[in-house]
Amino acid sequence: MPNDRLRDLLLRHGLTPDEVADRLGVDRKTVERWITMGRTPYPRYRHAIAAMVGEGEGYLWPDALAADRRTEVAESEIVQVYPHRAAVPADLWARMLKGAGERIDVLVYAGLFLSEQNARLLALLRERAETGAKVRMLLGDPESAAVTERGAEEGIGEAMAGKIRNVLVLYRPIADVPGIEVRLHATTLYNSVFRLDEEMFVNTHIYGVPAAHAPVLHLRKLSAGDLFDTYADSFERIWAHSRPAWADQAQ
Repeated sequence: MPNDRLRDLLLRHGLTPDEVADRLGVDRKTVERWITMGRTPYPRYRHAIAAMVGEGEGYLWPDALAADRRTEVAESEIVQVYPHRAAVPADLWARMLKGAGERIDVLVYAGLFLSEQNARLLALLRERAETGAKVRMLLGDPESAAVTERGAEEGIGEAMAGKIRNVLVLYRPIADVPGIEVRLHATTLYNSVFRLDEEMFVNTHIYGVPAAHAPVLHLRKLSAGDLFDTYADSFERIWAHSRPAWADQAQ
């Protein structure tokens, strides 16, 4: 069975079987078998190919690692577990935002605390975008049933939608900055996700508990792991069904 994931990523990166073979020091036919026949490369080659295309080994070869080994790698992706969001050092948020060079992905309902913690948030996001980072902000649709329900669960009613509207006003000045997109989603949010290049904060959501009081996982992506990618893929699925935050930006 062909490895369509590998084929697609090689095409996206403009890599031919000959180029991959030259980089790895293997025969071209070996690379073709990896692609067309779904053969699994040795670990050293899997790692090198994953690095070439910027994707995890677990995505390219889901069955390559034994279950116990996958569990070990997933545990290694966990840098720290914080009992609640306020326990994450403020300087860590700032340092990771400033250090993001390729992407900043944020999935929240409101995420008002980001601006409350960092007075220069808008300037920082603009700077990151101007230096080449892709910034994607996903906020809850204040008119959606999911936001209404979350507000009721936390006991704050319409205040949840109000927070989102405040954040939309906050982000409006950077709406037209190239490289920055702000969109709305109407999904039930099981976790808030903050991806900063190959690191991520996952703020879990607990029924009846404000996100600020819920645990946070600090993750770092490993090539052979799939824990980080599980949350990254969730972001992509929600992004695919989101809409521009402002009507004048709809295409």
